[in-house]
Amino acid sequence: MAYNHHESMAILTVRLTADEERLLTKRSRGAGMKKATFVRQLIREEPFVTGADVIKDVQRRMGDPRLRIARK
Repeated sequence: MAYNHHESMAILTVRLTADEERLLTKRSRGAGMKKATFVRQLIREEPFVTGADVIKDVQRRMGDPRLRIARK
């Protein structure tokens, strides 16, 4: 007897304010993704644990023209 095994995806519900929804829409469009895809990417990102993790991330992003330093 064969079993039909399907993995189901969990559903995550998050309540966002209007400003948070607008920011999510803006950031996902800027990344060229749907909002759900963008959120999945954020969830999968590795967290920063040490300073070495931050340096490794900075080195990976060096030269990205979308990033800039803003003076306050």
